Amino acid sequence: MTYMADIDPDNPLTPLQAASCTYRIALGPRAGQKVLSLRTVAGRDEKTTRAMCADAHGFSLHAGVRCGAHQRKELERLCRYITRPAIANERLKCDGAGNVVLQLKSPWRDGTTHIVMSPQEFMQRLAALVPRPRLHLIRFHGVLAPNAGLRAAIVPGPAHNVSVPADEDAHGAPARMGWARLLKRVFDLDLEHCPQCGGDFRIIAAIEEPAVIVKILTHLGLPARAPPRSPAQPLPLFQAA
Repeated sequence: MTYMADIDPDNPLTPLQAASCTYRIALGPRAGQKVLSLRTVAGRDEKTTRAMCADAHGFSLHAGVRCGAHQRKELERLCRYITRPAIANERLKCDGAGNVVLQLKSPWRDGTTHIVMSPQEFMQRLAALVPRPRLHLIRFHGVLAPNAGLRAAIVPGPAHNVSVPADEDAHGAPARMGWARLLKRVFDLDLEHCPQCGGDFRIIAAIEEPAVIVKILTHLGLPARAPPRSPAQPLPLFQAA
């Protein structure tokens, strides 16, 4: 339950992550032992799964998945696989003894089809998936890597905004994008130009007093209070067997 992308050679693994990589229990009375696995089918032939595969330190890296430049369906399938969630709720259940049973999507080479964990052991493995603070979650390789020699030739530099005063970028750091442009990029709301004449908007006043804001909204016939929040809906992680 720990992905290869989470491993950074400059940041050693935490005890929870190290235990998760080796399918061992980190805390509790069974610390150091392996989790219980159920094997209900015969093991697969290793020769059929060793092509372009590497196993090291509890991780398996498969380099045989590839798609062409114009194979859009294959590219979508690969992107869906990369962005998959950590746990599939439909394959997570609770047995009669109160243990968490995780059904694997495909059997392992040794025939393992299910992993049985106590609730505490299950929470330990979920905690191992939480990234540490100030840890980069996106890494670029090849020509997009930070130290690649050809990166400057393909990555565009920061846009030069002529309206930004020179003293705001005195240290050479790129200027941050304004809130109006962020809303335009995320929600497609153009707050810089008038939709009728196309002219530029200008801030003529900044009203911060609550009483004045309520008076203006009431005069315009708009609600002066935010809508009430709906109560949070329960989300069951797994269904009882």
